This record gives sequence, structure tokens and C-alpha cells, in this order.
Amino acid sequence: MKKRILITGSNGLLGQKLVDLLTQQPAVDLIATARGANRLPRSDAYSYQSMDITNRQQVLDVVGETKPDVIIHTAAMTNVDQCESEKEACWAQNVLAVEYLVEASRINNAFLLHVSTDFIFDGAAGPYSEEAEANPISFYGWSKYAAEKAVIHSGIKWAIARTVLVYGIAHDMSRSNIILWVKKSLEDGKTIKVVTDQWRSPTLAEDLALGCWLIADQKAEGIYNISGKDFLTPYEMAIKTADFFQLDKSLITQADSSTFTQPARRPPRTGFVLDKPRRVLGYEPKSFEEGIAVLAAQL
Repeated sequence: MKKRILITGSNGLLGQKLVDLLTQQPAVDLIATARGANRLPRSDAYSYQSMDITNRQQVLDVVGETKPDVIIHTAAMTNVDQCESEKEACWAQNVLAVEYLVEASRINNAFLLHVSTDFIFDGAAGPYSEEAEANPISFYGWSKYAAEKAVIHSGIKWAIARTVLVYGIAHDMSRSNIILWVKKSLEDGKTIKVVTDQWRSPTLAEDLALGCWLIADQKAEGIYNISGKDFLTPYEMAIKTADFFQLDKSLITQADSSTFTQPARRPPRTGFVLDKPRRVLGYEPKSFEEGIAVLAAQL
């Protein structure tokens, strides 16, 4: 009996990696959904449906029609500064959409896996376990926290995969990430300022996709930290990137976050403790260096 899995946001970075991974699983019948047309280069081994997550009726129709066993919800408004200036759009995409998916999951008896973020924390005491107290300091963080609450109190079968600073290569290369930015800047001979007073556990998109699949496959209920295993500052990430590509590290200068003016506040110290996903799911992420190698092979 095949497991029918529907993913939202299939045009996005995580969505693309999930399509790549799940089409390799013989026991999965995959339905990919995103707003508008399918932007993936391949269209075999899965079906595609256009679905706008902010349109309640569309969500109910598509889920009702496809009857998935599991929904993996990756679509979200993730530009933290844009969420600060476009609060209504942020709330529609990050909270109301989740309420529609909860409703559709309840009607169709689907297991809902919701992808969340380290930005639900204030960053005073990272790395965090799954039990840590949330305290968002940006509107984006609040929207993702509100979405978690909607899922937790839904009465359906659910899981939440929290992640941190996802990086990887998308098919259309529309989004940059710290590795690509550092590589290009140094190749162009530009001096770059990189912060030394923020800590994260950067997550390879393939690892996040794998974590989501492990949860979906086992229908493992509850909250799981699905991130990379290294605890690094962006400055350290930049140095490791320069080392890997053998570029000039002297172009990388240290800065603290106060030198950058951004509309939304960033939590200084997040990152995750991975004991639970290792124990329950058998999740083992790559190191940041291994992640750079994966990304370099795809360039």
C-alpha cells in the first residue's frame, strides 16, 4: 500500500529537495503543490496541483480531491524583514494557511507535518531543545509561533519540524545563501563584513528534507529539531567556505550585528540540540563542511 504524501511549496528550496527525495521512495505516491505553475525541471514520478495556501477553498478542494495520508507543509513567507513591513501578507501565509491545512487534515484524516523555525526563540540561551520556551522577537517569529500553536491545539495527528538557517541549491538558483554569497564575493575580490555575534546551526536543505521524510514515514508525532549539527557564527561559516573553495580569507572582516540595520530583530544565539531526532528518528545531519561539499558538487 503506497503512502500518499502531499507537499506544499514544492517550488521552494525545501520543496524541491523533498520532490527529489520522495520520488526515489517506491512506497510513496507524491502530490506536489505550489502557487501557480510547476517550476521544477522534471515532472515524472509525481503529480502536480496548483494550490494557493492562502485560499481556504482551494486548500480544502485539493486536499479533499487528492486524499493524502500525510501533508508536509513547507510553504511560508520567510523573508524576516518583509514580514515586518507586510504583516497582513505574512499572517495570511504563515498562520491562516496553517489553519486551512489543519481543517483539511481533520476532514480527510491526514497527518500534518508543519515546518517551523528557530526564530520562535529570543536567542538568549541557544542551542535549544524541543521543550524550550518560545519568545519571538520579530513578527515573522510571532507568525510561526502562532502557526505552531494552531497545529499543537488542532486535535489532529501532527508533527512540527523546527529548523535553522537552511542552505542549498535550488533548480532556478533564485535564492542565494551564505555559501554562495561568500564564494561569489571573494571570487570577485570584494571585502565582506560578516557577523561574529550571532550563532546558528546551519542546515543543509537535503538534511531537512530527510528529517521531514523520517517524520512522515514514521508518522512520528510531536516536535522535532531538524537542523545541522554544527554551532557556528556567520563569520565562522564564511571562513569555512573560503577554506573549502581555497579563496582569500583576508577579504573577510569581522563585524557585530549592530553595524547592520535591519527592520526585524534577529535572535542572537539559536541553534538546536539534536538528541531527540537522533534517538527517535535516526536522524544524522552532515557537518557544515560536508554540506559545502554537497552544494559545490551541484554547482
